[in-house]
Amino acid sequence: MANITILGSGGFGLSLAVMADRAGHNVTVWSAFQSEIDEIRARGEHINKLPGILISENIILTSDISCIKGCDLLIFGIPSSFVRNVAKQAAPYITESMLIANTGKGLEDESFKFLSQILEEELGSKNIVTLSGPSHAEEVARAIPTAVVAASENTEAAAAVQKILANKFFRIYLSNDVIGCEIGGALKNIIALCAGVCDGLRYGDNTKAALMTRGIHEITRLGIAIGGKITTFSGLTGIGDLIVTCTSMHSRNRRAGILIGEGFTPEEAVNKVGTVEGYFSCKAAYHLAQKLNIELPITEQLYNVLFKGADVKKALDILMTRPSSYEIDLEHL
Repeated sequence: MANITILGSGGFGLSLAVMADRAGHNVTVWSAFQSEIDEIRARGEHINKLPGILISENIILTSDISCIKGCDLLIFGIPSSFVRNVAKQAAPYITESMLIANTGKGLEDESFKFLSQILEEELGSKNIVTLSGPSHAEEVARAIPTAVVAASENTEAAAAVQKILANKFFRIYLSNDVIGCEIGGALKNIIALCAGVCDGLRYGDNTKAALMTRGIHEITRLGIAIGGKITTFSGLTGIGDLIVTCTSMHSRNRRAGILIGEGFTPEEAVNKVGTVEGYFSCKAAYHLAQKLNIELPITEQLYNVLFKGADVKKALDILMTRPSSYEIDLEHL
């Protein structure tokens, strides 16, 4: 039995809380919003983020971040754009032995840093683990079999997180390729947005298959350029996460893309859906690729649609009429 504190009362944070409580751990969930906590307690569920899932009375809900004190495992379930700010608030309560896991997926705008790098900077911990893979909150909470990866340069920390959280419905593999796992988690949201756009335009299976395949090629290209391992991108945090995010209606990125394909502006789509990590990751990935002089055609066209007002059909035309080439360019992979 472990003492687990989860920062963030969104869908995935609560799904892990439900899973950990079911496994017999002592679980505390922190939210920055007392009104959110009050509503969860009143209804017994988070009606917007995790409808139909009972939040047990055994799970402590609080808006006091000092709840971190004394926990064995601290999990960040925070949208990427808020991770640094929450980490600053959490820093005074971090101890040397505390395990820290991050479930967010994204890149920090302008600095292009991964979330694990942000946590290491703000918390000064060497026990930081990235928990990533194809894992919709709605299914984790319902004990639907799921497999993810715990990645860390500290293999002992990753193994400890694995030991605490793994169960017969939640299988955890280990990896030391933090960069590969994080870039896969961040960039798959970009491709999922594009997959949604194709669905909104009523394009077919051929289009989505091509998009996903060329998408993993882009993810791999950028990932290798910044130090990721090529084998990681054929695993759960690469193609695995890409598949589930591009094909499921649980995916907020895909749902936002559908709205854009149907004619809503990007801003309208994001406002309707909520947190759409691909919207923010696209800007960071585009500028990082420009800095490194790496060609990411899909990411570039989505950037033009999201931030330059480009027409989605014209963006696809540009992709389809690019100069002919080999499918696999090993020289630039």
